[in-house]
Amino acid sequence: MDARCQTMKTYDGFSLRTALWPATVPAPKGTICLLQGRSEFIEKYYEVIQELRQKGFAVATFDWRGQGGSDRLLDDPLKGHVRRFADYGRDLDQFMKQIALPDTPRPHFALAHSMGGLILLSNLPHMRTLFERTLITTPLLELASQQRRFMGLRFQQQTIRKLAGCLRFLGRGKAYMLGADRKPIDPLGFEGNPLTSDGPRYDRNRRYLVDFPELAIAGPTASWLHESCKAMDHLQSSDVQATIHTPTLIITASQDTIVSTNMAEQFASSTRAAYAISIAGSRHEVMMERNILRQQFWAAFDSFIPGSNPVELTDVAS
Repeated sequence: MDARCQTMKTYDGFSLRTALWPATVPAPKGTICLLQGRSEFIEKYYEVIQELRQKGFAVATFDWRGQGGSDRLLDDPLKGHVRRFADYGRDLDQFMKQIALPDTPRPHFALAHSMGGLILLSNLPHMRTLFERTLITTPLLELASQQRRFMGLRFQQQTIRKLAGCLRFLGRGKAYMLGADRKPIDPLGFEGNPLTSDGPRYDRNRRYLVDFPELAIAGPTASWLHESCKAMDHLQSSDVQATIHTPTLIITASQDTIVSTNMAEQFASSTRAAYAISIAGSRHEVMMERNILRQQFWAAFDSFIPGSNPVELTDVAS
């Protein structure tokens, strides 16, 4: 793909991999800023990027610090780590102002997934002038109950946050969180995976990690989990929700066992600028699903971006 790739140096000295693609039409509709989830990488979204370009958009994206083709934060490259969740927001702000805004056509729209959605929503109040609209699939606003199991027991998210905080206080913030995967590739393969019901797309993404293991990370550290839980809790405040004015469409997945669908829908209902629809039968990675489910995603996308009337979405959700 004819991407223009470059490295962005963060405020604290890490190198992040960025990529820009032009639209495939002479008069672009604008630029989609693609914000990936935890443990993901640019290559995973090649299919989505090509579809966006064919729809008339340029695409701007980058790998978050600590994953994909960007610098790792620890000596162990497989640990999913962050020192401060706010660092993600600083990186996004720098990427927009240094890379995306100067070199891609306006207006700019955000398309975020999972952790990318949490980062985006956490920073929308002071980034409201950067994005015309934002679309988020299965945002990480609360862990699903299936993800709150440790040592055979199920915990409340507040308990997990406190446990991760204790580990951090004891100097174990850079250690894997209890129960975290130590391997980046699920040895069980497609059957029973929580990400997608599309076998070929699952195999394609898995093959990237087999062929390019340097892109992979495994489970999160205690620090990452503590910081992420703090960010999730922050967004549940009605005062914070009231500061979000950018029109935002949230797409949830009825079969999601990674993040809480209920919390995402509650967030949308209590945030004036947000709307939510659900895709029945989809697992966590809506954009990596079977074609019949992806068609619903793209119908919602086309109705919302670059549209002007969110009410049009009622037809998509039915």
